[in-house]
Formats: sequence, C-alpha cells, structure tokens
Amino acid sequence: MANHKSAIKRIRQSEKRRLFNKYYHKTVRNAVRKLHAIASKKEAEELFPKVVAMLDKLAKRNIIHRNKAANLKSKLAKHMNSLK
Repeated sequence: MANHKSAIKRIRQSEKRRLFNKYYHKTVRNAVRKLHAIASKKEAEELFPKVVAMLDKLAKRNIIHRNKAANLKSKLAKHMNSLK
C-alpha cells in the first residue's frame, strides 16, 4: 500500500482514468462493429462521421494509437464505399 498522500491520490486518479478510458474504448469498438455491420449506404453515411470523430478523440487522448485510428477509419471508409 502507498505511504504518501500523493501516491494515494495518484492511485485514485489512475483508477478513475482507467475506468473512463475503458468505457470510451468499448463504446467506440461497439460503434465500429455497428457501422461495419450496416448494409445500407445511407445509414452508413450518417453514422460514419460520428464514428470517425470518436476514433479521433480516442487517438488524441492516447487511448488508442493514432495509426490504429487511421487504419480503422480507412477500413470503415472502404467498407462504406463498397455499399450500394
């Protein structure tokens, strides 16, 4: 167990951030799955900008790597463009 007040506070902060990051990462993963499962181009075009914004926000906060965000956006755009 931590002996310093600052270390105890750091533990509290780390746990709070871990839960926050876990929640948003899971939310974005579900949004990506949902977009990938859509078969309608119109629906996909409505959801795509929202998912891209979510991925960019995760990458900006270093929850996921920026290259991973770029790869996911690329794959989703490719999927969306293949729809009819």
